[in-house]
Amino acid sequence: MCLVATGHPLDLIKVNMQTQEKPKPGQPPMYTNAVDCARKMVAKDGVRPLLLLVVIRLVRGLYRGMSAPLVGVTPIFAVCFWGYDMGKLIAIKASGQSPTAPLSMGQIMFAGGFSAIPATVVMAPGERIKCLLQIQAQAVERGEPKLYDGMVDCAKKLYRTGGISSIYRGWEATLLRDVPGSVGYFGGFEAIKRGLTPKGQDPADLNAFRVFVAGGFAGILNWVIAIPPDVLKSRIQTAPEGTYRGIRHCFQVLMKEEGPSALFRGVGPAMVRAFPANAACFLGVEFSKKFLGYCGLY
Repeated sequence: MCLVATGHPLDLIKVNMQTQEKPKPGQPPMYTNAVDCARKMVAKDGVRPLLLLVVIRLVRGLYRGMSAPLVGVTPIFAVCFWGYDMGKLIAIKASGQSPTAPLSMGQIMFAGGFSAIPATVVMAPGERIKCLLQIQAQAVERGEPKLYDGMVDCAKKLYRTGGISSIYRGWEATLLRDVPGSVGYFGGFEAIKRGLTPKGQDPADLNAFRVFVAGGFAGILNWVIAIPPDVLKSRIQTAPEGTYRGIRHCFQVLMKEEGPSALFRGVGPAMVRAFPANAACFLGVEFSKKFLGYCGLY
């Protein structure tokens, strides 16, 4: 929840930029850059007192589509970190080392990549619904009718029109994004955390500020790796039925019509979002571990 609440506005900007339609000849794009995108989304919902902005945006403007990732974030990250622990156990068993021995960076990176496999099972539907709700505003601005009245209605209509395969559309691209991204994410966090740990101290006892820094830079590393497949995922999950035959076809169409730069559309807000959102995420995880340990539950 720390990650979603911190990073959702910039994620919304990223998805809107990635999925905006190609402008007609002689016409400017709907959004020229991330700042322009944010300005237009805020302007659409009107000016509100600054102190009420966060509350208002929970249901409007920059927090549109937040319910899907917020509701799904607990099982997604529970499964993700469970997968990470399972990956570490697999690495330990494969090496035959003692469970108490420190893991190598290679083992950490393997565990990180492995975590994306079970996480995709719960993440892909949430990503599909989130992206559809986020781009719905663009369609409404063009005069098209509103299709979904929230997360549950969106899920019901997807299932009714296309079954479970419609809800899971784009899962392959989600996996393509998250396996290498998670290698960088968990590997980067552990490497930075170890680098920031004073000599003779256990990395598990690192103070909150250093955990925050390690988590933030791990998030940046994740998105440096993940942004091109994330663009493909957003296109596949939001395109009308039959637009793309798969990841490869989506890539070919994108290269032909928009060029290589399209693969990095939305990179600005993704990078800006990456540090605070993931710093908050890892800080929340470390705090939760210590709290559960204090309660005798971890």
